[in-house]
Amino acid sequence: MGVDISAVFESASTAYMLLDRELRYIWANRAYCTVTGRSPEDLIGRLYSDVFPAEGEADAMLRGSFDRVFASAELDHLPLIPYPIANAEGRVENRYWSATQIPILDASGEVEFLLQNTHDVTDLYNKAHAAKEDGFAADAGTRGTDLLLRAEIVAQENFELGLATRFFETVFDQAPSIIAIHSEPEHVYRLANREYRRIVGMHRDLIGQPAAMAMPEMREQGFIDLLDRVYRSGEAITRHGVRAFVERENAPPSEVFVDFVYQPLSNPAGETVGILVQGHDVTAQKRAERELRETEERFRLMAQNMPSHVWTALPDGRLDWASDRVYEFTGRGPDEILGDRWAEVIHPDDVDRVASIWQASLASGAPYETEFRLHAADDRYRWFLVRAVPVRDAEDRITRWIGTNTDIEDRKITEAALADLNATLEQRVAQRNQTLEQVNATLRQSQKMEAIGNLAGGIAHDFNNLLQAITGSLQLAQRELSQGRLTPTRLDQAMGAVERGATLSAQLLAFGRRQPLEPRAVDLGRMLREIGPILHSAVGEGVRIETVTARGLWNTLVDITNLENALINLVVNARDAMEGRGRLRIELDNCEIDTETARALTDVVPGEYVRLAITDEGSGMGPEVIEKIFEPFFTTKPEGRGTGLGMAMVYGFVKQSGGHVAIESAPGVGTTVRLYLPRSLRTEKPVPPRASGPVTGGTETVLLVEDDTDVRRVGAEMLRDLGYEVIEAEDADAGLEMIESDRRFDLLLTDVVMPGRISSRAMASRAQDLRPGLPVLFASGYSRDAIVHDGRLDEGIQLLPKPYRRETLARRLRELLDPLSLAKAGPDAAEPARTGLVTDPAPSPMAPASDPPSPELDKTAGLRIVVCEDDTFIRLDLVEMLLAAGAEVREAATGAQALALIEEAPADRLVIDVGLPDRSGLDVARDAVALRPDLQVIFATGRERVPGSEAIPGARVLTKPFGQEALLQAVFRNGGGTTLS
Repeated sequence: MGVDISAVFESASTAYMLLDRELRYIWANRAYCTVTGRSPEDLIGRLYSDVFPAEGEADAMLRGSFDRVFASAELDHLPLIPYPIANAEGRVENRYWSATQIPILDASGEVEFLLQNTHDVTDLYNKAHAAKEDGFAADAGTRGTDLLLRAEIVAQENFELGLATRFFETVFDQAPSIIAIHSEPEHVYRLANREYRRIVGMHRDLIGQPAAMAMPEMREQGFIDLLDRVYRSGEAITRHGVRAFVERENAPPSEVFVDFVYQPLSNPAGETVGILVQGHDVTAQKRAERELRETEERFRLMAQNMPSHVWTALPDGRLDWASDRVYEFTGRGPDEILGDRWAEVIHPDDVDRVASIWQASLASGAPYETEFRLHAADDRYRWFLVRAVPVRDAEDRITRWIGTNTDIEDRKITEAALADLNATLEQRVAQRNQTLEQVNATLRQSQKMEAIGNLAGGIAHDFNNLLQAITGSLQLAQRELSQGRLTPTRLDQAMGAVERGATLSAQLLAFGRRQPLEPRAVDLGRMLREIGPILHSAVGEGVRIETVTARGLWNTLVDITNLENALINLVVNARDAMEGRGRLRIELDNCEIDTETARALTDVVPGEYVRLAITDEGSGMGPEVIEKIFEPFFTTKPEGRGTGLGMAMVYGFVKQSGGHVAIESAPGVGTTVRLYLPRSLRTEKPVPPRASGPVTGGTETVLLVEDDTDVRRVGAEMLRDLGYEVIEAEDADAGLEMIESDRRFDLLLTDVVMPGRISSRAMASRAQDLRPGLPVLFASGYSRDAIVHDGRLDEGIQLLPKPYRRETLARRLRELLDPLSLAKAGPDAAEPARTGLVTDPAPSPMAPASDPPSPELDKTAGLRIVVCEDDTFIRLDLVEMLLAAGAEVREAATGAQALALIEEAPADRLVIDVGLPDRSGLDVARDAVALRPDLQVIFATGRERVPGSEAIPGARVLTKPFGQEALLQAVFRNGGGTTLS
């Protein structure tokens, strides 16, 4: 027959409830809910202390009962416990209970739940106390109340006894010393405090166990025998620093040292019933003492083997030990050194000084250091460096001093020698510095001359090519003129070379930051849109240009023409780096360079900038190339394909404009060039376009001031050819005389840099003072600082850059004179007055006198000549000169083409430049002679010699520029190598 235990408890008339180990309600029967006035929902899942909070004696008694049950797994009964609870109205009432706590064990025997059976005895308690107060005698009706009163007394005494017991247990358990109590002859553990358990191992189960069973290793070490002696004799035993080995859980035995007393405990009859064990763990002290002994032994061993003297002293300064080196050096024993006798081996002149320093260190505790002389066994004195440091204990008290004596006799001798040398040190240092300064100055001068040499060599090379083109074109023009068949082609070629020379000069000035700039406020976004077609034309169809302009782009102050040239140069470089195919990205945005960033850069001013970035997908550059990229005549392109001035011009122009240039590149990842141009707060103003159409002259009078006779003569002829009257002056002094005279003229055209007592600028200012409104036009290729300051033309200055064309001169003159003519014509004039005649765009040149026929012409006839020159103008001139002399000429622009021509058909002469696009002309010449051993080679170059050419039989060097006569002589001459010019 099955029994429903839950129903049994539920129908019971007494109160039951179930708590878990956290004292949280798990279950309560109906009687419990009734007697406490709570519903199951008020109880289940909550802590009993939250449902029925209490303080003081009531809480302590109930918690103590709970703790005993959980600790012992045995039933615990509280006959009477006061425990107030709140009634249904929330009012707290004093209630009295009788409660029994029953342990409910789990499968492992541990207490899992606590079942409480409780009775409310409040009414019975109150009746008992009322009867006691009324003095009723005990009878059958009052025996229950009497028992309840006795239970109250017992409960109170038990509570107080429990409090006292727990107090003493706490005292014993928290005591810093070792405490344990044994009872009976087997020495059963009755108490062992925390410190005792820490030493023997917290894992041991001691209470209730005999000592020999709980700690079997103690028998082997004699501790059980000691306990037996004390128990038998009744006399205490004390031991100090006893070593013991204690077994550890899952670890080897550990060594401990203890001071202890075995004190017998006796009953009133004097019989021993137990033993009190009390002591202290001195393991750390013993280990420290052992380590100190070992340390002192190591110190002495080390000190005895050191070459220096080692000694120790007491806190009062008296020596108490010295190494053998001290006795060996002094020849004295310990009784003559230790204590206060150490001063006897110090030089008498040093004793007072040393003693005061030693006493000061003893008083302050600061390290001791001095130098003195010690008396040696051989009756000599030697210098020693003496140092000592204090040794302190845990309380920072000095326990001793450790010192050393180091022999410095040799150092003292060296110092004396150095003192003698120091007397002349300043003089020798000054001489050395002067020598170094001279070497550095020589090195700087050498580097400067090398840089100048590189620059001069590059300039000479390019100008020699230009002069060659001009010379050849003019000579051919003369020959054609003498034959009555002159065409404009020759003169156009010469003019083209002149313009290339002007461009080269402008690039050099830009690199040197000496070109005159006309900066104005510019919107670079608008400029980029306008110049777009030119950029697309420059890079070709294989390159896709992407442009990105940031919103709100600032204006910048810059010379627009030079900036456009710089941008075109960078775009063309990018095209060449991508070999004509790829993507080119041009970006414009605003940026600010702060002080920290500017400090990290070179020659950069903090501020707001407009940034122009050009990014390509080309081959990129390494650090060694970037380092030289702005040097003049440095180029990464093959010979003949670049002047090496483009990047130098860009750098010089941007720097002269107050900006900065940065390059970011790496081999194989392309290149980004960033131009930082200073922001301008000015508003952009449109610039009127230059005049175009037919060139016009005039009838006004021009005062021309120029110190160069040839330039002045050509300038005057140009002006007269344009219809102007011309007054000539050879310098500024002569010009000033004309200005201060009564001669009438309408415009002053003057050079900038001229000799004389007065500058051209001062002369022009004087002219405008005497003749208000007089137009002044400065003509110059380099103006120094006369009309240009900070890289910019002075306000109001009009400049005509040299060299200039006739058309340019004409238009600049009309730009200055036409406003005056309009003003004179009055407001009713329908259109500006033109006082000159319209002339042809390019008037026919004057026919020069022809040269006599060259004697070499007949000798050259029939020679088979290959001309290899990458410059088109120079190559055409050479071919024309040689054809006119009757030679058979084939031409090539590269070394490969020349070798192909020589291999294809025999040749008698090879006229070749050294710098070619694909390879060196010297290498081409070697290969050509290997193909045709009888071939004669003429190097046509701007150099006076070609290193390595002497290895080619019969090779000659023809230095540019040269005329037809020199060319024919070089071609005709046979035999050994030489230099012609």
